[in-house]
Amino acid sequence: MKTVRLDGQIREVDDNAVLGDLIPDLSARYSAAIIKETHSEESSTQNIRLFTSAGDMVIELTQRGSELFAAGFFGVIGSAGTGTGSGDNGDAGAQLKVKWSDRQTVAFGDFKSGIVPGKKTRTYQPYEVILGCGGYDPDSSYLIFSKIKHNADHGADESGGVIGVVVSGRKIISKWNAGDTITGAERIVSKTDKSNSFVTDDRSTPLEDGMSIITYVGINARGYDADSGTISIEASESVEHMLIALKKNEFSVSLSASGFITDQSMKGGIVPQEVRDTRLAGTVTVRTKGKQSGSVYIYTKDIPGSSNHTVTGNVTHGLELVKLANKGCVFKVETVPPQIDLRGMALDDALKIAESHGIKVTADTDLTAGGESLAKRVVIEQMPPNTIEVLNEGRVDLKTVELSHVIGIKLDDVNAPRTCGIFREVTGLKWYDIGKMPLIFKFEDVTLFDPKVSQKITINIENTPKDEVEPFTLAMTNDSRKSTGLVGVRSVASKDFGPTSEPFEATNIIGKVIETEKIASLKEGDTVYIREVR
Repeated sequence: MKTVRLDGQIREVDDNAVLGDLIPDLSARYSAAIIKETHSEESSTQNIRLFTSAGDMVIELTQRGSELFAAGFFGVIGSAGTGTGSGDNGDAGAQLKVKWSDRQTVAFGDFKSGIVPGKKTRTYQPYEVILGCGGYDPDSSYLIFSKIKHNADHGADESGGVIGVVVSGRKIISKWNAGDTITGAERIVSKTDKSNSFVTDDRSTPLEDGMSIITYVGINARGYDADSGTISIEASESVEHMLIALKKNEFSVSLSASGFITDQSMKGGIVPQEVRDTRLAGTVTVRTKGKQSGSVYIYTKDIPGSSNHTVTGNVTHGLELVKLANKGCVFKVETVPPQIDLRGMALDDALKIAESHGIKVTADTDLTAGGESLAKRVVIEQMPPNTIEVLNEGRVDLKTVELSHVIGIKLDDVNAPRTCGIFREVTGLKWYDIGKMPLIFKFEDVTLFDPKVSQKITINIENTPKDEVEPFTLAMTNDSRKSTGLVGVRSVASKDFGPTSEPFEATNIIGKVIETEKIASLKEGDTVYIREVR
């Protein structure tokens, strides 16, 4: 049998086990980070992961901290490679327990360190990690975590004893109480340290003893603290944009640079600048200006704040997966909280989702009606519109329509990716699971919609028909005609004109109407609601 660590949890696997045996439920589309065991002398690093009973955190070490880690000092809480081993106190896999916790600090210990106390009061910043001792006795040393800025003499050496700073998992510090423990530590690879670490979607990759496998990245949204129950709406709009971009629970790496990776799936979105802050390793932002506006960034090293970025969250798990990810890599993401967007749902399903979050619901229909009645209504609007605001207020008001007024469509991204993108943007399908557009003309077999495409948007010729347009084909007029941007559908085939009644060369085919029986009941002036059938 071999011992590996899967997302921080120790697992035993067969000697011939491969990656797919360990993660059978992870989509084959997603990559995982593989970190091989290294020896102590190879482990000098600026970043380590600390395993605690309240969760994992990442610490960026100072030079002194790196030296201590490489020399095996952290053996008091587990070996550098795997988080399990013998420490200076002689106990295999020893654990450090909370010794005290007050308003300023929380300390773990005690243990022998050999430091020489400087006997001076110092100023410490929030999230700094300090090696100090009690009663100036190095045989009673402690690992001390600073909660707030404060002045104190922690029995540290002349340098002040700061050996690192917590860069991810900071909320864990406020969770620690008597009985909590630090159980182990392991190195985290740097952006360029790939000799023993890599990302892969190859499920046939052999597993080796001591490997660490990271399968997802956890992100905590700015302004949301599930443990304390506190919520701030300071970044509610930009956080919602991030949640929309990650709504498939995946991050697709469009660009991998020396200090960050980006997902550009929502590039072009208009996002307000709500929170400017230092972008530490693990910080998540959305760009607010420039060609990449709307793109989501995750940082792999510390960078100053920028007026072009708004902070939307921080990584709580899987920073090493972020650091190893290359362009084209797709990995799983779990956000806290998950997005609460009820638009496009059947009303009965929306009520269940709201109830699971403790959200009170009001609506424009009788909520006491039977389940079948509620299942036939679809949510088209919600107030407040954003997840953080809904959670903050503890309520949501829903606007609905009959299911018969919502038409299912299927878009052809393979042959008309740009025009389908424009269609989603102008109908709202880019952001929500339901879109809308006004019906402006209906005559015989032709139905025309005007989703109001901006004159700034260019609709190039794309996926024009060749010989015949099939019934219920969905199309958009391209820029070769004055009626650019109109969307149309025909109920019968045509060899002469497209669904918008334009010649074939002016017609971009973007998909098909699936629920064709609903077209006949539509009337001029109606607002037509649509959702994609996948």
